[in-house]
Parts: sequence; structure tokens; C-alpha cells
Amino acid sequence: MGMVLCERWLRPAARTLRAALIIFACAVLGYPLVAQEQGPLPPAPRRENAPAGPQAAPLPKAAASNHSSSGISNAPPSIPVEQIIQRFSEREAEFKVERDNFTYVQTFIVQTIDGAGRPDGEYRMTSDIIFTPSGERYEKIIYAPTPTLERVTLSEQDLADLRNIQPFVLTTEELPKYDIVYVGRERVDEISAYVFDVKPKKIEKNQRYFEGRIWVDDQDLEIVKTYGKAVPDIHKGGSENLFPRFETYRENIEGNFWFPTYTHADDELRFNSGTVRIRMIVRYSDYKRFRVTVRLVPDTQNKQPPHP
Repeated sequence: MGMVLCERWLRPAARTLRAALIIFACAVLGYPLVAQEQGPLPPAPRRENAPAGPQAAPLPKAAASNHSSSGISNAPPSIPVEQIIQRFSEREAEFKVERDNFTYVQTFIVQTIDGAGRPDGEYRMTSDIIFTPSGERYEKIIYAPTPTLERVTLSEQDLADLRNIQPFVLTTEELPKYDIVYVGRERVDEISAYVFDVKPKKIEKNQRYFEGRIWVDDQDLEIVKTYGKAVPDIHKGGSENLFPRFETYRENIEGNFWFPTYTHADDELRFNSGTVRIRMIVRYSDYKRFRVTVRLVPDTQNKQPPHP
């Protein structure tokens, strides 16, 4: 793609993230927008209410949110940092398996924003993430109007990021790939969370990574919020594939597992040819546990006739 753009999701929960907004991305897709300009993304909004699906309204304007450490306490945690990291990565591994057992609706919207703050191009898609009767997961697109994006296009990396980076899950398997630094503690609405900075140790060819900050619930030890971007940006020949910063929120859907519900991005991608402002929203909704129904049918075809 010539440009890169991404957004994230959010929804409140039992012990909810009320400052969070709606999510529009899908766990099955992931992608950056390639634009003609690249640049840092503006901070994402704390909360929005835009309906998903065919009647979804235009993306709301993003209110700048503060991602500085001003609200973070540097008080030491109650247990060793290494132990916190190990425990939450184990919980994340459990969550990843659990989420694979759920169906949900994913809504993804990407817009380019003109100098007056109005959308001048849009890509919109709503999908059902469901299972076949045999239990195989697949995506069924239920709404996808003709895209009107002209200044950016979506790349394979954008779609991969939508699936893997924006709903970032840091499992024990992924842990060795990252440097993780404890920052402190902060309340995310009603949730008391540990805050960590996360950065890939090295960039492997054709691999995608998350770089930014995560908030881990200090009770469930599971990620409840992420803020950062997919890396690396890609420059190959005359092509530029740039990725926006995004903010993703999770909600306590079932038990102690926190599911991504909203992702938002509002950033400027600064390409050599110019700067393009991108706004993105991903929403995950209607989570339902998948259950296989087995029906026993009597076998009457191979029965032998009774003896006289």
C-alpha cells in the first residue's frame, strides 16, 4: 500500500474501563495504511460511541488524551516485577486460547481527514467471525461498501496488524521477543493497573511487533489497555508503508478474561510526498462462546432384517 493507517477499540466492563471508547477492529485481520506521508499519530480519544455495522455513523472527532506519566505512581509493586510479568504472560496465553472459542462481530473503519477536519475518503467493513459446523473459524463479510480512499491504500501488513498487533496479546511464547520495563502504577478509570513499556528486542525480517505501553490489571493480571504502534514502518524502493499510533481497550466479557472491544487511532502519517491524517476505529462486539452441537442419528440403513 502507499500509506498506512490503523485504529483501535474499547469497551467498559464489570470492573470497566469507562474512559475507553468503542472498538472497530477485527481479530482476524490486521493492517497498516500506506499513505503518501508519514508522521506521528495524534493521541487517541478516551471514549466514543459510534455504532457498528451498515448504519454506522461517521467516525467521531478524536479528543486528545494524555499519555504522559503524570498520573503514574512510581510506588513499587507488591510482588517482584519479574513475577508480575511471568504471571500476566501466562494469563495472556490462557486468554488467547479462550478467545479462539468465541464468535464476534468486527467493524473496521478507516478515514482520511482533510485540512478542515472532515473525512474525504473511507474504507468500511463489518464481518462476522464465526465457525463452520466442524469448528473451523472463518470470517464472513456482511457489509463492505465501495471504498472511497484515494490518498492511502491498505496493505497486507495493515490486515496482519489488525489481527495480531492492535488486539495485542503478550503471551509467554512472545515474551522473549520484547524488552519490558516496569513504569509504575496507574488507575484506568476504576481499575488499578501496573504500567509497562514494551519494545521489541530486535526486528526480524518480515515480522511485525508492538512498541508502546501496556496497562495490566493488578488483580486479574491481564492486559486491559494498550497504547502504541505496529513496527517497523516499511520503506522499500519508492514505496512507504507507515503505521499510526493506536489505543486499544479491553472489557471483562467472561470470568476474569478481558476481551478487546475498541481500538482508536487519529494520527498524521508523514510521507515523502506529504502528510496524511488518518482516523481509524475497530470495534469488537457480540462475543458469544462457540458450542458444537452433536446430534445422534439412528443408523437404520445397515440393520439386518429380523430372523423369521
